[in-house]
Amino acid sequence: MKHRLTVLLVALTCMAASAQTKWHDAADLTVIGKPIPTAKPFARIDTAVYKFNDKTIDRYANYSTGLAVMFETDSRSIKAKWTTGGENSGANMAAIGQKGLDLYIMRDGKWVFAGTGSPKMGKAPFNQHEGTIVADMAEGAKQCLLYLPLFDRVDALEIGLDEGTSLKPIDNPFRYNIIVHGSSITHGASASRPGMTYPARLGRDNGLYCMNLGFSGMCKLQKEYARYLADIKDVDAFIFDAFSNPLADVIYANFNEFVDIVRAAHPGVPMIFLQTERREVRNFSLKREETEVAKQKAAKEVIAARMKTDKHIYFIDSEGFLGDEHIATADGTHPTDLGFTYMLEVISPKIKKILKKYGIR
Repeated sequence: MKHRLTVLLVALTCMAASAQTKWHDAADLTVIGKPIPTAKPFARIDTAVYKFNDKTIDRYANYSTGLAVMFETDSRSIKAKWTTGGENSGANMAAIGQKGLDLYIMRDGKWVFAGTGSPKMGKAPFNQHEGTIVADMAEGAKQCLLYLPLFDRVDALEIGLDEGTSLKPIDNPFRYNIIVHGSSITHGASASRPGMTYPARLGRDNGLYCMNLGFSGMCKLQKEYARYLADIKDVDAFIFDAFSNPLADVIYANFNEFVDIVRAAHPGVPMIFLQTERREVRNFSLKREETEVAKQKAAKEVIAARMKTDKHIYFIDSEGFLGDEHIATADGTHPTDLGFTYMLEVISPKIKKILKKYGIR
């Protein structure tokens, strides 16, 4: 009898705790990170409108990479329930980065890490996730920035708050429209959390609206990307990690047409190209060394030629991107959080110096 009463008491306690949480559809809040609005609330590109003629690119376009939900609440706890597309985990990916959530809260004028939503691992259904991101906070209003998964689709997202507390969307606080287009490095393949990619950190640390258009392994200066970029309105600057994926012959073949299409739509807008990093997988492989040297040579040559006729083209070399301790990547190619720190130490001051010329600061 005593055992039954204990079980009943525990069950009632759990029910009461559950009843204390009210769930809200995140699609009704402010979703930032999309250069062009989409029909699906958590897809970064509308593939019903933009055709890339590649199944992998179409899949990536529907990912929530770089998207974030913004809101204000006075709840002392924040929970989440979300449904992902069920993508397989990448060998070089952290689970939270791939499928999880990453929350920051404004404190003293800075976005401060608050907690993560950890995805369900090792237990079906693998695409249904739920958890407490942060609890036991002080009373009072909090402005929240919740980054969504980097390498999966988000089909639904609900925010759970204490019963009786307030919730409202807040305006995008980031200024200027900076489009960051690139490879898996930009996509954030080995970032530990969604908010730790270099575009997210560049934006968060400097108050810039950096939108992530990274496409892992698929960024090869294709004209389909250029046409999409040309359709984006009110772009203040472009940052391109465009030389990591294509081989040298593709760089020579595609670069000028890619720039032509974008430039025709965005005259006078700075286009900042990053040299591909020195991948450590080439340390002992003669073939990889030859390939990477050829890519870097091609990048320098096409940029130098274009800069003769376009004064708004810029180039940042990759020396120092990964440090020299051999500890900044997950696999010899993809930067970890430490790798992105090294990378930002190199590119951030140079990017800010360029943007300052255009009144962007």
